[in-house]
Amino acid sequence: MTAVRHHTVRIDGLDVFYREAGDPTAPTLVLLHGFPTSSAIYRDLLSDLSDEFHLIAPDYPGFGLSAAPPADEWDYTFDHLADTVDALLEKLNVTRYALHVHDYGAPVGFRLALRHPERITGIVTQNGNAYEDGLTPFWKPIRAYWAEPSAENRDALRGLFAAEATRWQYTHGVPDTTSVDPSQALHDQVLLDRPGNHEIQLDLFLDYGTNPPRYAEWQRYLRTHRPPLLAVWGRGDEIFGPDGARAFARDLPDARIHLLDAGHFPFATRQARSAALIRDFLRGLPD
Repeated sequence: MTAVRHHTVRIDGLDVFYREAGDPTAPTLVLLHGFPTSSAIYRDLLSDLSDEFHLIAPDYPGFGLSAAPPADEWDYTFDHLADTVDALLEKLNVTRYALHVHDYGAPVGFRLALRHPERITGIVTQNGNAYEDGLTPFWKPIRAYWAEPSAENRDALRGLFAAEATRWQYTHGVPDTTSVDPSQALHDQVLLDRPGNHEIQLDLFLDYGTNPPRYAEWQRYLRTHRPPLLAVWGRGDEIFGPDGARAFARDLPDARIHLLDAGHFPFATRQARSAALIRDFLRGLPD
């Protein structure tokens, strides 16, 4: 059962798309994507791991092939994204799983872990941040928006939706940019440029300000529940720096931490190495 399967289900009145691979009776890994991408970024990882594991990768509302109601009709917050993923997993009767978190996937995933600590078998973080250590100067204009959500500060972030900014997310910090498939950034850009989508993303940029104040809560979860954790990070990431990976060892001394010669998407440009590390980690998790 190595083929990736594609589904759309109704969750709280919205169409939610997800990719699935592997045998549903095998241990499950839920893969949570970031900005500006979708579950499409996980296509290779799903194929690589599906011979041994069950994998589910949803698209959040506003992303990928899920519904994208206008920002004035749906509350685009990380709490609400987590509600949607939680409801999807309930609908699929997935009650025991490991998490793979990247970028926005970290605040969504840690919300799920806090709600259902008994369900989490382990955490794979690839540039999915939970520490102030990981926040780089990239965040300066976004922090200004958190502090003063004025129209001027909101408009100052619109350049992050330009095609060159999307390409930069994939290419920065990558020693050999020929390893970057340009079709992925193009795919993201087409969806990002849908009418009204910039307002959706700007609402989420603003709500991201709710995450750093919750870092202490997430770190307390790590110390209390001690989930096995693998951090496989791109050392060249200028969005979530490698200090964010190293910081997990403060709360989980047994965390496995690997810094790869990659940027923001190590599982895309260092796919084989990422998949091998994840496979080895998942094999050691409790049932």
